[in-house]
Amino acid sequence: MYWTEFLTIAIAHLFAVASPGPDFAVVMRQSVTAGTRAGIWTSLGVGAAILLHVAYCLFGVAIILSQSPALFGGVKIVAAIYLFYIGVQALRKSFSHEAIVNEGNEEISITPRRAFVLGFLTNGLNPKATLFFLALFTVVIDINTPVQIQLLYGMYLALATFAWFTMLSLILGHQSVRAFMAKSGAWFERIMGIILIFLAVQIALVA
Repeated sequence: MYWTEFLTIAIAHLFAVASPGPDFAVVMRQSVTAGTRAGIWTSLGVGAAILLHVAYCLFGVAIILSQSPALFGGVKIVAAIYLFYIGVQALRKSFSHEAIVNEGNEEISITPRRAFVLGFLTNGLNPKATLFFLALFTVVIDINTPVQIQLLYGMYLALATFAWFTMLSLILGHQSVRAFMAKSGAWFERIMGIILIFLAVQIALVA
């Protein structure tokens, strides 16, 4: 019984995590502009935030959020403002000398803590992620499944998310990839800024 649940959760999560979104955009930007280490720390933050959504579901917070339009709307606005801020920062950077990508140099300008917090807030504030996990824990997972098993599911989801984005960080943070991006560093920052702003608007407007 539990194996069937687990496989269903794993497949649903695979499709969700592989879909381009705020997490993908932030990890990609960090890996290309600041290097592999920054990308991995950002990925760790994203993975840790998954445990936050799992906790929401297990303690009933996700249900409260989904059934309270005012509260859910507030979370959406906060998430949108945060992503909009990151997007604007990327656009501002693209018009300064800082837009040049550091070719293969792992001496990054962003601290591990800052990279971790960036990933954690990007995923943790995303209301769509909360709704996704709410669907998993209310529709896919049987109500009689022990809490201990549900916690194991949550641990898997967090580790799988971290592994996925770490793989992306290793690819996008590779010296050859960053050297290629360095040729158009300013345009890369502008594109990423526009994408992040678009995602912010999408989160704010989509019900």
